[in-house]
This record gives sequence, structure tokens and C-alpha cells, in this order.
Amino acid sequence: MPDVLSNNLFFVKEHVGMFKAASNFDIFDPESGDTWMECREEGLGLFTKIFRFTKYKTMTPFNIIIRDTQGNQLIRVSRGVSFFLSKVTVFDENDEVIGGFKQKFFSIGGAFNVLDAKDEPVCALKGKWTGWDFRFLLEDNQLAHVSKKWAGMGKELFTSADNYMLEISDSVPEGHPSRKLIVAAVMCIDLVLKE
Repeated sequence: MPDVLSNNLFFVKEHVGMFKAASNFDIFDPESGDTWMECREEGLGLFTKIFRFTKYKTMTPFNIIIRDTQGNQLIRVSRGVSFFLSKVTVFDENDEVIGGFKQKFFSIGGAFNVLDAKDEPVCALKGKWTGWDFRFLLEDNQLAHVSKKWAGMGKELFTSADNYMLEISDSVPEGHPSRKLIVAAVMCIDLVLKE
């Protein structure tokens, strides 16, 4: 596993754009400001681009590739067309399935089951409907926390760009596959629940 995924704090910044169809992000070291990873939505089809500007945008498919600064794929997050509940698949650097997310039925604020490669639950991702606050929970233990960072009133009013802080608990071992699932979940939250 690349060293960058062994860190516990990640600052995720969505690219600013007034009329953008693709969702693109950069992931930084929150202390130094160095870029650690680039997340790009590639190969959008014409119809997907068109539907991204309608009320059906949360139903459109996506394929986000998370790469290190040398351009090597670390994680890929993918979903097909979604009519009701989302099922998102997460792949590793070799395009092998490592798990995914299955949206829970009638959850207030947004909730997903985080699944391993065999579709077995790893933990739950739960959000609050009153704000941008999501927690990865294994029973009563918090494995990670994602919150929205204030980016200044001007940017927030005139764009859909968001900034997030991801904090992974020390209880999640370095090199554990769930770290990739947690990093991938930030893309999933934004595209499935918050667009």
C-alpha cells in the first residue's frame, strides 16, 4: 500500500467550476499543503454530461480514479446509473474489487454500509441531515470522520465546490484495506448525497 494512505489526516478540495459536468478533487497534506493525490472523473459520456445539469444528476453514473502525484492509480470508485439506492464499487490499483458502499433505505442524513470484497459489512457510514458530518462506525467505535471545511462565503455562494477534512482513527492499522475504502467514501458521499 502506498505510504500516503497510511496518514490519518487528509484535506480534500473539490475543483471550483461554475458549469462543470465532471467532479474532480485534490487531496492534500493539511499541515504542509503538499498534494498527495488527484481524483479525476474521466471518460464521461455525452448523455451523462447532459444529465449532470438536470435534477437527475445524482442518478448519473460515475468513475473516479484516485492517483498519486506520479500518476499511478491507487483507488477507483465506480457506480452505474442509479434509480433509487446507490451501490458503489471500489477497486484497488490493479482494478480488483476491494469492496464498496450500499446506500441504506430511508436514512436521515445519508447512510451506507461499507462492504468488503465479499459484500460482507466492514462498518457503517452515517451522516447528519443538519450538516456535513459523516462518521465511520464499527459498533460504537469511530474509525473515521469526514466534515466540511469552511472555504469562505464567496466561494460557497457562487460555486458547488466543497472542501472536506477526513480524519482516520489510529485504531485503523496502516496498510489495512479499509483505509482505501474510507478515502474512497469521501467521493461517494459527495457524488451520491451532496451533489
